[in-house]
Amino acid sequence: MTKQRTGKAGKPTKANRPAVPDSGGSIAAVPNPFVGLRPEDLASTAHQIGTQCVQEPALLLEQQTQLAHDLLRVIAGTASAPPARDRRFADREWHDNPLFRMPLQGYLAWRDAAAGFVSRSVMDARSKERAQFFTSLVFDALAPTNMLLGNPAALRETFESGGLSLLSGMTNLLTDALTNQGMPSQVDKGAFRVGKDLASTQGAVVFRNDVLELIQYTPVTAKVHARPQLIVPPQVNKFYVFDLASGKSIVEYLVGQEFQVFMVSWRNPTAAQREWNLDTYVAALIEAIHAIRDITGSDDVNLHGACAGAMTMAALMGYCASRGEKLVNAATLMVSVFSLDEQSQLGLFATPEAVTTARQSSQARGVLDGEELGRVFAWMRPNDLVWNYWVNNYLLGKAPPAFDVLYWNNDTTRLPAGFHCQLLDILSDNLLATPGALAVMGEPIDLSKVACDKFVLAGMTDHITPWQGVLRSARAFGGQTEFVLSSSGHIQSLINPPGNAKAKFFVNGDDTTDPQAWLDGAEATSDSWWNHWSQWLKQRSGPKRKAPSAPGNARHAPCGEAPGRYVMEA
Repeated sequence: MTKQRTGKAGKPTKANRPAVPDSGGSIAAVPNPFVGLRPEDLASTAHQIGTQCVQEPALLLEQQTQLAHDLLRVIAGTASAPPARDRRFADREWHDNPLFRMPLQGYLAWRDAAAGFVSRSVMDARSKERAQFFTSLVFDALAPTNMLLGNPAALRETFESGGLSLLSGMTNLLTDALTNQGMPSQVDKGAFRVGKDLASTQGAVVFRNDVLELIQYTPVTAKVHARPQLIVPPQVNKFYVFDLASGKSIVEYLVGQEFQVFMVSWRNPTAAQREWNLDTYVAALIEAIHAIRDITGSDDVNLHGACAGAMTMAALMGYCASRGEKLVNAATLMVSVFSLDEQSQLGLFATPEAVTTARQSSQARGVLDGEELGRVFAWMRPNDLVWNYWVNNYLLGKAPPAFDVLYWNNDTTRLPAGFHCQLLDILSDNLLATPGALAVMGEPIDLSKVACDKFVLAGMTDHITPWQGVLRSARAFGGQTEFVLSSSGHIQSLINPPGNAKAKFFVNGDDTTDPQAWLDGAEATSDSWWNHWSQWLKQRSGPKRKAPSAPGNARHAPCGEAPGRYVMEA
């Protein structure tokens, strides 16, 4: 583990620290998955771009002149080389063969012209970001790599297979049209079994109510820290993102570090549970915590959660602070934001009309379907999560890969309408971080009254919960908060086991809310943040004692082996 700290006052030099991504960049400018992406919003954005073309003829002419100049350079062979860092164009044919290089350079010229016009237009900042997202969607779809005749790798595969790759591709296309709602399959769904290949850490279900199952994991060390750890996963996915294959499992890592580990496994709701809301989930969590206290003899627990699970934790801690109850000793909140303010960029298409439509849709059906959420997430990163598999499955005729993270991502759950609508209100109006604006089980909450120690994790390249928004959300709490910035994205920041040479994280004891100021003063460490987190936890987990010989106790006898029953429900 190596640390980087250079320059005066312990600040890293500009050569060693990354800049905060621009608010109009592809990382930040994304739609809100809880609202969705409506065709009418995209059509409205396209119309707005067209209106700008009419209203700004001088700018349009200037951009067309630049485009003509760039296209002439393509014809003359003096255009810039294709971007080396774009994985879509890694094949040497894009660089060496003019039959591929020139169409690619022409495509890039058109793409840059459209982006240049949008960035130089007089649209307001929010409209520009929507327009940039729209144009990126269009040009990502029109990339020559997505077409058989424009993709050298696909053409080679066609000739080498005698056309069989095309037949396989058509079969894959038909299968996805019938079984995957027309989206390219991201993963081989037959490659993994939950409880065998994934979520395989040994343990037992020691408590179950209508909302959750509580899993207690089997210790692997002779002694354990007295204070237990409870992991709260997001309700929009199944819990085993924290217990993937061996070597990637946070649960496996924590039990190896002498912690007592418990896990919440949320029930996958149907329309029959349409009324479940934040109060439902918080009340169920409190029941689980009381079960843990009874099993372990500890007065309180350390909570850890991600995304919507961390929001639920925050609501629970606000409720406890309001009532003067100490159920939580310390908390870890990972990749979670509390609002859709303009700076966080998560609310790019979260217009009042879109929010109303999303609310009415889930109320009519009783749930927000997980597959619908998954499609929105995919279109937030179309090159990685859509067109990459379009090429692999259809043009190359290959089977989707066997990848544990993508298997988990496709093992979707539903959100009850009550909770979904409440999330829309919380995120749109910043209710969770505004003192007294949100009541939990009848108690108005104020996060500034939450005084327990907190560890807050964000991901530098996170496109779902941008780290700048996570930093601002963290400042809503009282007490001591350690903010840690991983160099990875949303899921990659969570699944970050030690030993990855590319892993890096940043820390800074300053409590500033300015992201660039925070990063300017941050210290970079070349390692996974897990080890840093483990040391933080050990200081807050009490003395060691003999590990329990069996799960549960007389009042909470095991009612099944891990991973339990709820995670298996479709």
